[in-house]
Amino acid sequence: MTEIRNLERVKEVFDKIEEELSHVIIGQEEVIGQIIVSILCNGNCLLESLPGLAKTTMIKSIAHVLDLEFSRIQSTPDLMPSDVVGTYLIEEDKGKKKFVFQKGPVFANIVLVDEINRATPKTQSALLEAMQEKQVTVGGNTFKLDEPFFVLATQNPIDQEGTYPLPEAQTDRFLLKILVDYPKPQEELEIVDRYTSDKDVPLPRVLLSKSSIMMLQNLTKQIPISDEMKKRAVEIILKTRNRKDIIEYGASPRASLALIKTAKARALVEGRKFVSKEDIDYMAFPVLRHRIILNFEAERKGMTTDDAIKEILK
Repeated sequence: MTEIRNLERVKEVFDKIEEELSHVIIGQEEVIGQIIVSILCNGNCLLESLPGLAKTTMIKSIAHVLDLEFSRIQSTPDLMPSDVVGTYLIEEDKGKKKFVFQKGPVFANIVLVDEINRATPKTQSALLEAMQEKQVTVGGNTFKLDEPFFVLATQNPIDQEGTYPLPEAQTDRFLLKILVDYPKPQEELEIVDRYTSDKDVPLPRVLLSKSSIMMLQNLTKQIPISDEMKKRAVEIILKTRNRKDIIEYGASPRASLALIKTAKARALVEGRKFVSKEDIDYMAFPVLRHRIILNFEAERKGMTTDDAIKEILK
């Protein structure tokens, strides 16, 4: 296990994590970096990608390197809240019947919810309590979830048949929305070579412990940010509400908090002792892309939310 004692060693630790993950995942450094930022901020994230881009392998590997318990939930329209959080079962003990709580897959540290928009609103709301409160309520009893706890949900941007789109209020609960794209041609060739040969792909080593992660989360909060950078972050969020020529609905104050928190985490990952303008601008994309709604005119021109964020940052 790696013990974190000072800020100088933190960058070294993140470099080792990246190196370990590269034994299993080829490319996708930006996506992995943003997931780690989300974990440092104790936040949940939404991954938008097409099928077959190794999301499950990636998240499972991250959980393994960080020594966190992993579970996966495949969302379907018939998935019930009890399938996620757990339920009471009747058991017989010394001739007497009693109710015993059977924990669901949400009782892990990293929960991958695949195709969250295929689950019904009732099941989505059961996940919402776990995401927001880090607890679940079943039959009037509340059960605390093991810390640290993160939900990483995925959704497919193309196949929208038979889906229940996430309400805006719910997507706002996700700290980041991360876009997972196809690998580069060279990376795809490497994937083919690695996964079609007779050699076994090695399991990455465990590098951190739960206590180290919680310590890093505390360290993230302590990263200094100047008043000038705070002002820049808030101005970016305010612009999303004022640019009525392209944006119908802007971001809430929750986005201001998310932008500052994630910029601090990125500074820590990059081995810096302060938040820079680059951290703010870089994190504006995953923080805002699910929090703003473009107007009809912008959509008619074929603009994406990322194009609108670029306009604001100019």
